[in-house]
Amino acid sequence: MPELARAAGCAFDMLGEGRVAEVVDARSFRLEDGREVRLLGIEPASTANAKQALAALVTGREVSLHGEDDAPDRYGRQRAVVFLAGSNTSVQSLLLSQGQALVSTEIADKDCSATLLSAEGEARRAGKGTWAGPAVIKNAKSPDDILSGIGRFTLVEGKVLSVRQAGATTYLNFGHNWTQDFAVTISRRMMPAFESAGLALKSLEKKRIRVRGWVEGRPSPRIEVVRVGQIELLGADLPLHASD
Repeated sequence: MPELARAAGCAFDMLGEGRVAEVVDARSFRLEDGREVRLLGIEPASTANAKQALAALVTGREVSLHGEDDAPDRYGRQRAVVFLAGSNTSVQSLLLSQGQALVSTEIADKDCSATLLSAEGEARRAGKGTWAGPAVIKNAKSPDDILSGIGRFTLVEGKVLSVRQAGATTYLNFGHNWTQDFAVTISRRMMPAFESAGLALKSLEKKRIRVRGWVEGRPSPRIEVVRVGQIELLGADLPLHASD
Protein backbone atom coordinates (compact mmCIF):
# COMPACT_ATOMS: atom_id res chain seq x y z
CA MET A 1 0.00 0.00 0.00
CA PRO A 2 2.81 2.59 0.59
CA GLU A 3 3.88 2.11 -3.07
CA LEU A 4 0.35 2.91 -4.19
CA ALA A 5 0.36 6.08 -2.14
CA ARG A 6 3.58 7.25 -3.75
CA ALA A 7 2.13 6.58 -7.21
CA ALA A 8 -0.84 8.81 -6.36
CA GLY A 9 1.33 11.84 -5.52
CA CYS A 10 0.96 11.69 -1.73
CA ALA A 11 4.33 10.27 -0.70
CA PHE A 12 3.63 10.01 3.01
CA ASP A 13 4.58 7.29 5.47
CA MET A 14 1.96 4.68 6.28
CA LEU A 15 0.52 5.31 9.74
CA GLY A 16 -1.66 2.23 10.07
CA GLU A 17 -4.36 0.03 8.57
CA GLY A 18 -7.81 -1.17 9.51
CA ARG A 19 -11.37 -1.91 8.46
CA VAL A 20 -13.94 0.89 8.49
CA ALA A 21 -16.79 0.18 10.91
CA GLU A 22 -18.86 3.34 10.51
CA VAL A 23 -18.82 6.83 9.06
CA VAL A 24 -19.09 9.62 11.63
CA ASP A 25 -19.54 12.62 9.33
CA ALA A 26 -18.64 13.80 5.83
CA ARG A 27 -14.88 13.49 6.42
CA SER A 28 -14.50 11.22 9.47
CA PHE A 29 -14.95 7.51 10.10
CA ARG A 30 -14.28 4.97 12.83
CA LEU A 31 -12.26 1.78 12.40
CA GLU A 32 -13.24 -1.55 13.93
CA ASP A 33 -10.47 -1.16 16.52
CA GLY A 34 -12.09 2.09 17.74
CA ARG A 35 -9.72 4.60 16.14
CA GLU A 36 -11.41 7.63 14.61
CA VAL A 37 -9.87 8.95 11.40
CA ARG A 38 -10.32 12.40 9.89
CA LEU A 39 -9.59 12.82 6.18
CA LEU A 40 -6.67 15.21 5.79
CA GLY A 41 -6.63 17.91 3.12
CA ILE A 42 -10.32 18.36 2.36
CA GLU A 43 -13.35 20.30 3.54
CA PRO A 44 -16.78 18.72 3.02
CA ALA A 45 -18.82 20.31 0.26
CA SER A 46 -22.23 21.77 1.00
CA THR A 47 -24.19 18.90 -0.51
CA ALA A 48 -27.03 16.92 0.99
CA ASN A 49 -25.29 13.58 0.54
CA ALA A 50 -21.64 14.32 1.39
CA LYS A 51 -21.71 11.93 4.35
CA GLN A 52 -23.44 9.25 2.30
CA ALA A 53 -20.82 9.61 -0.42
CA LEU A 54 -18.04 8.85 2.08
CA ALA A 55 -20.03 5.96 3.54
CA ALA A 56 -20.50 4.43 0.10
CA LEU A 57 -16.75 4.50 -0.49
CA VAL A 58 -15.35 3.21 2.80
CA THR A 59 -17.90 1.38 4.96
CA GLY A 60 -16.73 -2.18 5.58
CA ARG A 61 -13.57 -1.65 3.50
CA GLU A 62 -9.94 -2.20 4.43
CA VAL A 63 -7.99 1.06 4.33
CA SER A 64 -4.47 2.31 4.95
CA LEU A 65 -3.66 5.63 6.58
CA HIS A 66 -0.83 7.87 5.36
CA GLY A 67 0.62 11.12 6.65
CA GLU A 68 3.57 13.04 8.03
CA ASP A 69 2.45 12.89 11.65
CA ASP A 70 0.39 10.32 13.52
CA ALA A 71 -0.34 12.64 16.45
CA PRO A 72 -4.10 12.86 17.08
CA ASP A 73 -5.92 16.16 16.78
CA ARG A 74 -7.53 17.81 19.81
CA TYR A 75 -10.54 15.53 19.45
CA GLY A 76 -8.42 12.38 19.45
CA ARG A 77 -8.83 11.71 15.72
CA GLN A 78 -5.99 10.54 13.52
CA ARG A 79 -5.62 12.81 10.50
CA ALA A 80 -4.55 10.96 7.37
CA VAL A 81 -4.64 10.60 3.62
CA VAL A 82 -6.60 7.38 3.19
CA PHE A 83 -6.38 4.68 0.53
CA LEU A 84 -8.72 1.76 -0.04
CA ALA A 85 -6.96 -1.59 -0.17
CA GLY A 86 -5.74 -2.19 -3.72
CA SER A 87 -6.38 1.39 -4.89
CA ASN A 88 -3.83 3.98 -5.99
CA THR A 89 -6.35 6.83 -5.66
CA SER A 90 -6.95 8.35 -2.25
CA VAL A 91 -10.42 8.55 -0.74
CA GLN A 92 -9.89 12.31 -0.69
CA SER A 93 -9.38 12.38 -4.46
CA LEU A 94 -12.44 10.20 -5.02
CA LEU A 95 -14.64 12.56 -2.98
CA LEU A 96 -13.16 15.60 -4.70
CA SER A 97 -13.77 14.13 -8.16
CA GLN A 98 -17.41 13.55 -7.19
CA GLY A 99 -17.81 17.16 -6.09
CA GLN A 100 -18.40 16.08 -2.50
CA ALA A 101 -15.41 17.97 -1.05
CA LEU A 102 -13.11 20.97 -1.58
CA VAL A 103 -9.34 21.02 -1.20
CA SER A 104 -8.47 22.57 2.15
CA THR A 105 -5.34 24.42 3.29
CA GLU A 106 -3.84 21.64 5.42
CA ILE A 107 -1.42 19.83 3.09
CA ALA A 108 1.83 21.64 2.36
CA ASP A 109 3.33 18.90 0.16
CA LYS A 110 3.10 20.32 -3.37
CA ASP A 111 2.71 17.00 -5.19
CA CYS A 112 -0.08 15.76 -2.97
CA SER A 113 -1.82 19.14 -3.05
CA ALA A 114 -1.57 19.23 -6.85
CA THR A 115 -3.13 15.76 -7.04
CA LEU A 116 -6.05 16.83 -4.88
CA LEU A 117 -6.56 20.08 -6.80
CA SER A 118 -6.58 18.11 -10.05
CA ALA A 119 -9.41 15.93 -8.72
CA GLU A 120 -11.32 19.02 -7.58
CA GLY A 121 -10.84 20.57 -11.00
CA GLU A 122 -12.24 17.46 -12.67
CA ALA A 123 -15.50 17.81 -10.72
CA ARG A 124 -15.62 21.57 -11.33
CA ARG A 125 -15.32 21.16 -15.09
CA ALA A 126 -17.94 18.41 -15.13
CA GLY A 127 -20.35 20.28 -12.85
CA LYS A 128 -20.54 17.41 -10.38
CA GLY A 129 -21.86 17.56 -6.82
CA THR A 130 -21.45 20.97 -5.27
CA TRP A 131 -20.19 22.30 -8.62
CA ALA A 132 -23.63 21.77 -10.20
CA GLY A 133 -24.54 25.25 -8.97
CA PRO A 134 -22.78 28.60 -9.48
CA ALA A 135 -22.40 29.58 -5.83
CA VAL A 136 -19.27 27.64 -4.82
CA ILE A 137 -16.76 30.30 -5.88
CA LYS A 138 -17.50 33.80 -4.63
CA ASN A 139 -16.81 36.93 -6.64
CA ALA A 140 -14.26 39.20 -4.96
CA LYS A 141 -16.37 42.17 -6.09
CA SER A 142 -19.28 40.98 -3.93
CA PRO A 143 -18.03 41.52 -0.36
CA ASP A 144 -21.49 41.19 1.19
CA ASP A 145 -21.90 37.75 -0.39
CA ILE A 146 -18.48 36.71 0.93
CA LEU A 147 -19.21 38.14 4.37
CA SER A 148 -22.41 36.08 4.58
CA GLY A 149 -20.13 33.04 4.79
CA ILE A 150 -18.10 34.32 7.75
CA GLY A 151 -16.50 31.44 9.62
CA ARG A 152 -16.86 29.10 6.62
CA PHE A 153 -14.30 27.65 4.24
CA THR A 154 -14.72 29.60 1.00
CA LEU A 155 -13.22 30.02 -2.47
CA VAL A 156 -13.00 33.55 -3.87
CA GLU A 157 -11.92 34.70 -7.33
CA GLY A 158 -11.08 38.16 -8.55
CA LYS A 159 -8.52 40.64 -9.83
CA VAL A 160 -5.99 42.01 -7.34
CA LEU A 161 -6.18 45.78 -7.61
CA SER A 162 -3.27 46.56 -5.30
CA VAL A 163 -0.72 45.00 -2.96
CA ARG A 164 0.03 47.01 0.16
CA GLN A 165 2.01 46.41 3.32
CA ALA A 166 0.92 47.73 6.70
CA GLY A 167 3.15 46.78 9.60
CA ALA A 168 3.74 43.03 9.58
CA THR A 169 0.88 42.31 7.17
CA THR A 170 0.66 42.43 3.39
CA TYR A 171 -2.78 43.00 1.88
CA LEU A 172 -3.96 41.85 -1.53
CA ASN A 173 -6.77 44.32 -2.12
CA PHE A 174 -9.65 43.57 -4.47
CA GLY A 175 -11.32 46.95 -3.99
CA HIS A 176 -10.52 50.52 -3.04
CA ASN A 177 -12.42 50.71 0.26
CA TRP A 178 -10.59 48.78 2.99
CA THR A 179 -13.58 48.98 5.36
CA GLN A 180 -15.92 47.27 2.88
CA ASP A 181 -14.08 45.39 0.15
CA PHE A 182 -12.61 41.89 0.20
CA ALA A 183 -8.88 41.45 0.87
CA VAL A 184 -6.36 38.66 1.41
CA THR A 185 -3.96 39.05 4.33
CA ILE A 186 -0.46 37.56 4.46
CA SER A 187 1.73 37.87 7.53
CA ARG A 188 5.44 38.67 7.39
CA ARG A 189 6.30 35.15 8.58
CA MET A 190 4.97 33.83 5.25
CA MET A 191 7.47 35.82 3.19
CA PRO A 192 10.20 33.10 3.12
CA ALA A 193 7.67 30.61 1.72
CA PHE A 194 6.69 32.98 -1.09
CA GLU A 195 10.34 33.73 -1.80
CA SER A 196 11.05 29.99 -2.01
CA ALA A 197 8.19 29.69 -4.49
CA GLY A 198 9.86 32.40 -6.60
CA LEU A 199 6.94 34.78 -6.20
CA ALA A 200 7.04 38.44 -5.32
CA LEU A 201 3.65 39.39 -3.89
CA LYS A 202 3.81 42.70 -5.72
CA SER A 203 3.70 40.74 -8.99
CA LEU A 204 0.11 39.71 -8.21
CA GLU A 205 -1.14 43.24 -8.85
CA LYS A 206 -3.61 43.26 -11.77
CA LYS A 207 -3.63 39.44 -11.84
CA ARG A 208 -6.73 37.28 -11.45
CA ILE A 209 -6.36 34.77 -8.66
CA ARG A 210 -8.40 32.22 -6.73
CA VAL A 211 -7.88 32.07 -2.98
CA ARG A 212 -9.28 29.51 -0.55
CA GLY A 213 -9.57 29.71 3.20
CA TRP A 214 -11.74 30.71 6.15
CA VAL A 215 -13.68 33.94 5.85
CA GLU A 216 -13.15 36.47 8.63
CA GLY A 217 -14.80 39.85 9.04
CA ARG A 218 -12.92 42.82 10.50
CA PRO A 219 -15.13 44.55 9.44
CA SER A 220 -14.79 43.78 5.73
CA PRO A 221 -14.33 40.16 4.58
CA ARG A 222 -10.82 38.71 4.77
CA ILE A 223 -9.08 35.41 4.11
CA GLU A 224 -5.71 34.88 5.75
CA VAL A 225 -3.14 32.97 3.72
CA VAL A 226 -1.10 30.60 5.87
CA ARG A 227 0.16 28.39 2.99
CA VAL A 228 1.38 29.50 -0.41
CA GLY A 229 -0.86 26.89 -2.07
CA GLN A 230 -3.99 28.75 -0.97
CA ILE A 231 -3.44 31.08 -3.92
CA GLU A 232 -3.94 29.96 -7.51
CA LEU A 233 -3.16 32.12 -10.51
CA LEU A 234 -6.17 31.74 -12.78
CA GLY A 235 -5.13 30.21 -16.05
CA ALA A 236 -2.14 28.50 -14.42
CA ASP A 237 -2.04 24.72 -14.29
CA LEU A 238 -1.01 24.47 -10.66
CA PRO A 239 -1.26 26.48 -7.44
CA LEU A 240 1.75 28.25 -6.04
CA HIS A 241 3.92 26.20 -3.72
CA ALA A 242 7.13 26.58 -1.82
CA SER A 243 9.95 24.39 -3.06
CA ASP A 244 10.67 21.20 -1.18
